[in-house]
Amino acid sequence: MVEEIGSILITGGAGFIGSNLALELQERYPKAKIMILDDFSSANFKNLKKFRGEVLACDVSTDELFFKLDDFQPEVIFHMASITDTTVTDQELMMRKNVDGFKNILEVAGESESVVVYASSASVYGNVKEKIPLKEDREKSPENVYAFSKYIMDNIAMDFSEKTGLKIVGVRYFNVYGPGEAHKGKFASMIYQLYLQIKKGRRPRLFKWGEQKRDFVYVKDAVDGTILAMEAPHSTVYNIGSGEARSFNEVVSLLNRYLGKDLEPDYFDCPYDFYQEFTQADMGKIKKELGFVPKYNLEKGIKEYVEILEGKVYHPVGG
Repeated sequence: MVEEIGSILITGGAGFIGSNLALELQERYPKAKIMILDDFSSANFKNLKKFRGEVLACDVSTDELFFKLDDFQPEVIFHMASITDTTVTDQELMMRKNVDGFKNILEVAGESESVVVYASSASVYGNVKEKIPLKEDREKSPENVYAFSKYIMDNIAMDFSEKTGLKIVGVRYFNVYGPGEAHKGKFASMIYQLYLQIKKGRRPRLFKWGEQKRDFVYVKDAVDGTILAMEAPHSTVYNIGSGEARSFNEVVSLLNRYLGKDLEPDYFDCPYDFYQEFTQADMGKIKKELGFVPKYNLEKGIKEYVEILEGKVYHPVGG
């Protein structure tokens, strides 16, 4: 573990994963100066009520980034800022925000010689047919412009690292859920959406027949893996998941159990032609190189999340 860091920049730090990351970093590195940049297009200040550092409004895909940083020289940059709504079809907007924004961040990293850890996505793998754990080096097949933007970011990261010698590490998130996502509304995780439906006594709605499987990863594990990624021995990309593929029917069953309900799913046809039927992270690489092993399986993660949402357990980011 890195013992001391003087300065940290977090883009998208008021968002879901970003705010959890910011609060964890300030606990682990209390002497570090931590700056958050966020345009608040998909964020909420309430996620940062316990944050003690500086927060500035900024769209990192514009030159505004360089003025806001002024003389701030981050040792480590965690780049979480991104359009994360996979239903956005405006290709120019998605590429400008995600790819151009990342290139700006890399320019900052080049000037300050920062280590960069950036958010990639399991969506780059596409709709795989063979149901095997997905390794980082497998063929990529992005099915929408969001996934494509992340795929291009991965390419740019490796090219920039080769040219500069700087360490650029991607963390390829699978289906992250947990406290701090409520502000995302209909774009929050399916686990949160199903929790709200069951909590209100409504039958949880699933695409037919609920047997699609996802690698659901609890946000605490996602944050632990993200922080550990800055210790990578070289520039690379790591999967961040639980290593398990679990069905939406199982999610409903667990939510029913922890909420004391017994509501049957309401199945309906899937309207998307790019819908992933199966995801499962191969966690071998990050385990071998960094010793990372997720602490939460689906049962433990959903149980804790429900307890936080129900006000039974405290969490600094909230529900």
